[in-house]
Amino acid sequence: MRIILLKQNTLRWWIITLLLGLLAGRSSSAQTDSLARSTTGVSLSAVTVRAIAPERFLAGQKFQRIDSATLIQFRFGSLTDLLSLNTPIAFKNYGPGQLATVSFRGTSANHTAVLWNGININQPNLGLTDFSTLPVAGFDQLSVQYGSSASVVGSGAVGGSILLGSSPVWQPGIHVTVGQQLASFHNNQTQLGIRYSARLGASWKLSGKTFAYRNQFNNAYPSAERRNYFLERSTTAQRGFVQDLYFMHNSGRQLSVNVWLTDNDLILAPQDTIARERTRTQSARFLTTYETNHLTLRLGWTHDILDYAKSNFALPSHTQTDRFIGRTEREFVLTPAKARWALNLRVGGEWSHYRTQTDGYISPLIEEDRGDLYALLRLQTTRWLVSATVRQAFVTRFNPPLTPSLGAEYRIVQRPAFGLTAKGAISRSYRVPTLNERYWADLGNPNLLPENGFNLEAGLASTLVFSEHLNLTAEATVYRNRVDNWTYWNPTTNYHVENLQQVLARGGELTTSLAYVRNGWRAGLRLGYALTRSSQERAYDTYAEDVIGKQLVFVPIHTETLNAYIQRGQTRLSVQTQASSRRYTTFDNSQFFKGVALTNVLLETTTKVGPVPIRVQGQVNNVFDALMFSVKRNALPGRNWALNVLINFPSNKS
Repeated sequence: MRIILLKQNTLRWWIITLLLGLLAGRSSSAQTDSLARSTTGVSLSAVTVRAIAPERFLAGQKFQRIDSATLIQFRFGSLTDLLSLNTPIAFKNYGPGQLATVSFRGTSANHTAVLWNGININQPNLGLTDFSTLPVAGFDQLSVQYGSSASVVGSGAVGGSILLGSSPVWQPGIHVTVGQQLASFHNNQTQLGIRYSARLGASWKLSGKTFAYRNQFNNAYPSAERRNYFLERSTTAQRGFVQDLYFMHNSGRQLSVNVWLTDNDLILAPQDTIARERTRTQSARFLTTYETNHLTLRLGWTHDILDYAKSNFALPSHTQTDRFIGRTEREFVLTPAKARWALNLRVGGEWSHYRTQTDGYISPLIEEDRGDLYALLRLQTTRWLVSATVRQAFVTRFNPPLTPSLGAEYRIVQRPAFGLTAKGAISRSYRVPTLNERYWADLGNPNLLPENGFNLEAGLASTLVFSEHLNLTAEATVYRNRVDNWTYWNPTTNYHVENLQQVLARGGELTTSLAYVRNGWRAGLRLGYALTRSSQERAYDTYAEDVIGKQLVFVPIHTETLNAYIQRGQTRLSVQTQASSRRYTTFDNSQFFKGVALTNVLLETTTKVGPVPIRVQGQVNNVFDALMFSVKRNALPGRNWALNVLINFPSNKS
């Protein structure tokens, strides 16, 4: 055993030395990022070094980009609304405007990485993100990466990753957008956005976005009950500000500054001065990025505040955490001249310093450093796309494992009318325990081991063009993800946190889309289905034997989505449905919520008042008045409506 450990440590340090050498070295090639057409007449995909996205080095894994039409439809919604109706991801919903946490491919809330412009924004103390606080309108790009991606993304990417991004628009001018929503239960939202772009002298140009939003959820229900189930009253006030600035030099160098400020104030039972609860979360995120053709430098700072109070709001429990981030990445183009293949190597390193203060920890001030070194290799030919990646993390008083991955895609058929691609990937993942899990007084455990996942997946993706008017796309994926040392707040030891569980998540996903365009008409149909079996496979004590093999709580085995629309000119009618099977509420599966289907209908059109385009959207949510429950077993609201108005003032050329 000692010899094996020595060999593993030797391999780890050999990889670290190699990565440091590459980061310090010079690029041996000055090739452009776009590959020339090969001698066979088939062009390889263009390779863009700028704004590296994780999917570029995650061949073989399922990846879903949310299109701009969907982002516009959900402009007044949260990420919970959009993802629930467009992906097989399950959510634990505590109520309208309240906490919404994710279960991605059968994993828990802290097994999904949420990235904003490339940095992980999961709350460091809890290790998760409240998706109800993420406004769709605050981002220009949204993508969903399925499966383990720790070698590219880092800690926490066990079940999948959500990628939020900003992007510049270089067309000169000033564009102003004003939005207002009026909804049931005295709820309302207001948005103001400004986009601008201009030249700065002879060498530089500027692109920017300034966006502010205010959401007020009063949840003034006409009755305290619904079908004999209690409706919990709450109020939520959300405020936010987004500022993106991009400076581009004629040489291709780019400097960007991204700022995102949020304030979320939730009050439960506001009329009951004894039972009321208040949770206020505030975040400030700052990111500066400098990019050249082959080098990327990032500096960031995130500031998270969590205040909780019950009954008396004057003396809340206070948690404050700062994270300072530095990252450098360098890309090497290793493709020989006139080659029929492309080979790219990207190496990088990241350092983060955490500083947290809370009245619940073993010490009033906790500080720790985390570092990462990684290498990402990508090979592309006319038929093959292969990626091999490796990451080594370093954490104060902690020892995360080496995390490699390997994936490949092969174009079996590549004809104009029909394409078929086979995919496969194998990867390891890890999760560093949260600050709460390690440092909470009495219940935390500084000696926890990192969670260690092993993910396998394979799939087929196809495109079929019936005619110039009609085409079909489909993708089927199967996966198996085993996670060892799953941390658990053990109720048999007064909720002391321990590495007690081994969880096995396996299943499959099927998505298909049909699109029709002809004579000014547009129509589309998108169907999705997911089978998710996620269960504990190892007992941690004699009292846990009855949960072995049982489905994890609040993870539905079957999930279906249906999105259909028909459009003529600027008028569009959409129907959105999300259905799920029963959700167990106890670990032994003895109690559960029944399966339910939720259907929304949207009618939208764009008209003009003089030169000003006005987009009007009316929506009816939960059309069939389905009975749904929150995690706390309270009834969620039934049928409700919203009216959205978006005014786009014409661009003023600068």
